[in-house]
Amino acid sequence: MNELVIVSLYPRDMNIYGDRGNVLSLARRAREHGFTPRVVEVNPGDPLPERVDLVIGGGGQDSGQGRVALDLQARADEFRSLADDGVPMLVICGLYQLFGHRFVTYTGEELTGIGVLDVETRGASERMIGNIVLDTEEFGEIIGYENHSGHTRLGPGSRPLGRVIQGAGNNPEDGVEGARTANVIGSYLHGSLLPKNPALSDFLIGEAAKRRYGGFAAAAAESETVRRARESAKRRPR
Repeated sequence: MNELVIVSLYPRDMNIYGDRGNVLSLARRAREHGFTPRVVEVNPGDPLPERVDLVIGGGGQDSGQGRVALDLQARADEFRSLADDGVPMLVICGLYQLFGHRFVTYTGEELTGIGVLDVETRGASERMIGNIVLDTEEFGEIIGYENHSGHTRLGPGSRPLGRVIQGAGNNPEDGVEGARTANVIGSYLHGSLLPKNPALSDFLIGEAAKRRYGGFAAAAAESETVRRARESAKRRPR
């Protein structure tokens, strides 16, 4: 009665810079809150499970994005329906871009997204690399690592995940990072993100639990190890 089904989206192609650590961290945090996580890997051609409580996906090279883009397009209605139904999702880097309207690579290739997030991305020649710190209203300070050349712009249907304190974020000009629409979060933060930011994990687990079981009572606290990891990452230069 306390199972949470976590869809790990395209782990074969979109798993770079430690993004699989997000899946492992989320499953462990769910156990700490008293849930039984069941992780289902969905690669191109695999069906979605009948029940989906959480979706989490990572980044990859442009070639990996190309391989999953067509498969994602075929599932666009499914993911839009899940998002409309309140399913919490975290998509990082390449999948962040593909959950928007489109991603135009630096060489001019256009990959059509599924429009769950109101964002568009264009590739640039220079990469934005290094530790990054965000200030957010809901999750406090978020710490991660960015490594991307995409310049992402938000439309009115999405709001930023946070304001950049240190780093670049969505692009060099706007001073914000990530995007949120309902319970869907897109971000460029690798690192991996969730082990250093349990408040984000708790949001995803909490929303999944409320949708599935009608409520959520947090039962896990931030560990000293997490606190020290966060402080260490903040001190490191970009």
